Amino acid sequence: MSEVKISDSVKYIGVDDHDIDLFEIAVMDTADKRVTEQWFANLAKELGDRKPDYLIVSHMEPDHASNIQKFIETYPDAKIVGNAKTFTMIPQFFEVNLDDDHKVVVKEGDELSLGEHTLVFVMAPMVHWPEVMVEYEKKEKILFSADGFGKFGALDTDEDWACEARRYYFNIVGKYGAQVQVLLKKAATLDIEMICPLHGPILKENLGYYIDKYNTWSSYEPEDKGILVAYASIHGNTAEAAEKFAEMLRESCTDKVAVTDLSRDDMAEAVEDAFRYDRLVLACATYDGGIFPCMEDFLHHLKAKNYQKRTVGLIENGSWAPMAAKQMRAILETMKSITVLDDVVSIKSVMKDENIEQMNKLRDSLIGK
Repeated sequence: MSEVKISDSVKYIGVDDHDIDLFEIAVMDTADKRVTEQWFANLAKELGDRKPDYLIVSHMEPDHASNIQKFIETYPDAKIVGNAKTFTMIPQFFEVNLDDDHKVVVKEGDELSLGEHTLVFVMAPMVHWPEVMVEYEKKEKILFSADGFGKFGALDTDEDWACEARRYYFNIVGKYGAQVQVLLKKAATLDIEMICPLHGPILKENLGYYIDKYNTWSSYEPEDKGILVAYASIHGNTAEAAEKFAEMLRESCTDKVAVTDLSRDDMAEAVEDAFRYDRLVLACATYDGGIFPCMEDFLHHLKAKNYQKRTVGLIENGSWAPMAAKQMRAILETMKSITVLDDVVSIKSVMKDENIEQMNKLRDSLIGK
């Protein structure tokens, strides 16, 4: 258990999980089933001889709600606090039969007095499930933000918040930018001094930095000026062209230029960088008259997460009938506010001098020359 202090009266009982690799008194939520034993041990240590009165369920996703049934069995007198949608989902996951005396159904703006502390409930549907809610503790001005402001990683590792939080946001919550904007507007009416997410560190200082990042991400605005070159290569020739083009960009502008091999690099990180930068270049081999599968997968990931407000350049390769650019464009045109540049680089098998000329035109279009 990491030594994390929230306050003298609000205790941290979370568990660092280094094994999960795929995703995502009142007790705030539970934990993933992988850490059940340690989580209950942490809880018992903090409770001592006391028994909890309430379990607050912010979000039913199993990575932080897997122990609701065991909690009920361990503390049968405790009441479960959730909204109407929470109690619809609980029997979908667990074999429990909660009577009305053990349920507290809350809605927007309801308050729950815990004596010294008072929780105010704020509904946050589709951030990123329909039953999600967050809680504001009035005395110590703490926002328990569910998946909001979360990140990948564990608290006992030293990691940059923005990098892992960005990857978490766009791959987990990214589709629901409009709903996040609604929640941010609600949060702006609260006097928040601390943010406690279900994933990641407790945020106590410079809260404006984190809120500003979320505002940028959820409005789909680029975070940085830069260009991601994402390529899908079969025999290495498209990869060579993509790397050459990235080199040409770096020689011609000071903007960040990142390169990702969609066949080998982490897809979540590729999605993260596509949203981070204001421009994207797709370099793809033609495959069975279509798009090489890892590129097609990447484009469908972007579409699913509402990729928008970006400029995109295309590089295609094909030994007898290059078709990748046409089909990538067709997918991109189904997305909102995407500008696909007309200067397409079309390679037949191996990059030639004529392709360098095409690359010069595409480079100039991308950097505004």
